Formats: sequence, structure tokens, C-alpha cells
Amino acid sequence: IGTMIETPRAALVAGELAEISDFFSFGTNDLTQMTFGFSRDDVESRMMPAYLEAGLLKRNPFETIDQVGVGELVQLAAKRGRKAKRGIKLGVCGEHGGDPESIGLFYRAGLDYVSCSPYRIPIARLASAQAIIGGSKAETK
Repeated sequence: IGTMIETPRAALVAGELAEISDFFSFGTNDLTQMTFGFSRDDVESRMMPAYLEAGLLKRNPFETIDQVGVGELVQLAAKRGRKAKRGIKLGVCGEHGGDPESIGLFYRAGLDYVSCSPYRIPIARLASAQAIIGGSKAETK
């Protein structure tokens, strides 16, 4: 039995959650919404194009994970979770699980798996292999 890490608070108290969980699954779509204070449905259709055009954001954070904010929360939760329970399984679910740049961050954070939409599986496999070949995984295991 495990838990979803979908809020900044859940990421911050990951050590406590690990003590009673067998795994964490990072729900990065919700974690992104909560971290930015965005409603995904509203921002993507109304504001995201303007934010990107004005340079307020370099990428859509619902397509490629925001490494400075959301990514930092994932890394922090992974570190705290593994400190509390060394063998806890860590993974991600959502569209970020099929994005090559996001997969690189998840690998570096020490996550064990990604899940994604079926059509993204080939991309996720390739990006995972590239992360293993080229990246350094966090020493959290």
C-alpha cells in the first residue's frame, strides 16, 4: 500500500509518509497545479500561450516538469522518503512520465519507474535508456 504525492505538503512530509507506505507515486500533474497555484484546465486554454509568449515560462510545466519548483519537490520527497525507508519504491504517473526531459530529472532523483499514456511508452523507454546511459542517479537507494 502506498500513497500519491500530489501536494507540496505531501512532498515536504515524505519522511513521515514513507514510514507507513510501501511506495510513492508522484502525481506530477496535480503537484504542478498545486505548486504553481494554477488550474490546469483554465491556464492551458487561457493563460499558458500568453505566459510562454511573454517569456514568463520557458516551457509548459504540464508538458515538461518545472525542474526548479516541482522537480525540487520531487527530489526532496525522494530523498526524505528513502532516508526514512531505504527500500521504498518511487515512481511517477501522468504525462510527465512520457516526457524525455522530465524522465531525466526523475532518473537523477532516484525514481524507480515512470508510467504514462500508452502512446508515450516508446518515447519513455528510449528516454529512460538515455538517462541510464548518460545520467548519474541519486544515491538514495
